[in-house]
Amino acid sequence: MGKAKVRRLNVLAGVLAVAVVFLVGYVLATQNRGETPPAPAAPAPPTRQNPLESLARRDPGDPLAKGRPDAPVVLVNYTDFRCPFCAKFGRDIEPELQRRYVDTGVLRIEWRDFPIFGEESLSASQAGRAAARQGRFWEFHDTVFAQAPPTGHPPMPRERLVELARQAGVPDIQRFEADMGDPGVYAGVQADAMEGAQLGVSSTPTFVINGQPVFGAQPLEVFTEVIEQARAR
Repeated sequence: MGKAKVRRLNVLAGVLAVAVVFLVGYVLATQNRGETPPAPAAPAPPTRQNPLESLARRDPGDPLAKGRPDAPVVLVNYTDFRCPFCAKFGRDIEPELQRRYVDTGVLRIEWRDFPIFGEESLSASQAGRAAARQGRFWEFHDTVFAQAPPTGHPPMPRERLVELARQAGVPDIQRFEADMGDPGVYAGVQADAMEGAQLGVSSTPTFVINGQPVFGAQPLEVFTEVIEQARAR
């Protein structure tokens, strides 16, 4: 492994090691004060603002997001292309959420890179952003997850990522390969990873839906319940 790659991995590993308080700990701390918790649809107490509610970026030009920027509900997804549970969500759950909520203007989905399974996870995150520069992020996303094994972390060396990009319809492969090594692409991955680490994200996938954390590739019904509650508020 080259010195530059080692240095980048060390930086990213340091970022991911920052968090010492998990999201679940935050939620328990804010709800377990000896009081009767409010009904799910009730607003948060005005004296204590939930920092998770401000995660949505709502950038109209974000190629790693889909759905209306002004959608009433935003699902933020901290994820890794080599994570089998992320693949399960992307393959089995996300298309139904797209049909029910994204296409109807209710839901916006924002991807966050959180590569935690080594150098190839980092490279895959950079490949996704390189595909995004040519308007093919979600096609790359779908191609990767459609071919993911049910368990384990699939190998994703550079040549495999290039082949996945071709399958996803990325038009300029030479540019794609160059963009994978662009410092700006790496900086974008690092910013997402730092955001997640500061929140205490420790596994993938981790979701935040209008301030409500959801951990893991839960059944569709869990996501629809949280989305409907957020929509009602």
